[in-house]
Amino acid sequence: MISKSGQPLMKPTCSTAIDLSLSHGPAMAFRVDFADHEAEGHQHQHPQGQLILALHGAVTCTAKSGVWVVPPDCGLWVPGGVPHSNQVTSNARLTYLFVEPGAAELPDECCTLSVSPMLREMIHRIADLSERDAPDAHVDRLMRVMLDELALMPRERLELPVSDHPKIALIAAALLANPSDRRTLGEWAEHVAISERTLKRLMVQETGLSFGRWRRQLHLVIALRQLAGGATVQQVAGDLGYDFTTAFIVMFKKALGTTPSRYFADRLLSAERA
Repeated sequence: MISKSGQPLMKPTCSTAIDLSLSHGPAMAFRVDFADHEAEGHQHQHPQGQLILALHGAVTCTAKSGVWVVPPDCGLWVPGGVPHSNQVTSNARLTYLFVEPGAAELPDECCTLSVSPMLREMIHRIADLSERDAPDAHVDRLMRVMLDELALMPRERLELPVSDHPKIALIAAALLANPSDRRTLGEWAEHVAISERTLKRLMVQETGLSFGRWRRQLHLVIALRQLAGGATVQQVAGDLGYDFTTAFIVMFKKALGTTPSRYFADRLLSAERA
């Protein structure tokens, strides 16, 4: 990466503040192996948009409106200026892509994106540029095509909507801490001192999901993170309170169209070809 003054810039670590205005072109990328770096757990924001691409392991991103998980072969888009925090599995290998504001037609909200093999290869080519590589027309064209492709990527259903309403936030915090808690909607209503009817309406109003669907989505987000971190299907099913592993597999397949083992086998194979 080259500054406008022609001086080489150090490739930043995951916790380094990024000033993309000093880099060449509308975007820059770099890889981070979390066996060598500290996890990025504090809340922060960037003036640039950020795509977090998982090569191995997983990253969970928390922002005001939700929690997103990024398993292998997916990317999380975080628009510029959005406060967020990232928690990664210890085996995570990530690529960060920072995009100048207005450089591409990208969502104005956080979302998980599917990333095609071609797009992933282009991002890695940008990440491979050394400090000594002078900017040229080829790199400019590559960045333009890369950003056009990024804008076309479809969204994945890998997010958990959250709310800052005190009643919903209390339930969410409790279930995130203990996802095996199987209390019914009525029991949660009694716990937070409101009627079941009011809590049912409030849940849909604040998250867009019924309580049952919201809890299944929470289980899915947690399962993806733990499985990407190396946990077995049996361990995850137990942690989520399923009496039988097959019941967990049915839930997972209904949500994502395939079994946990096949889901990660396909994505890891695709990511490791990068």
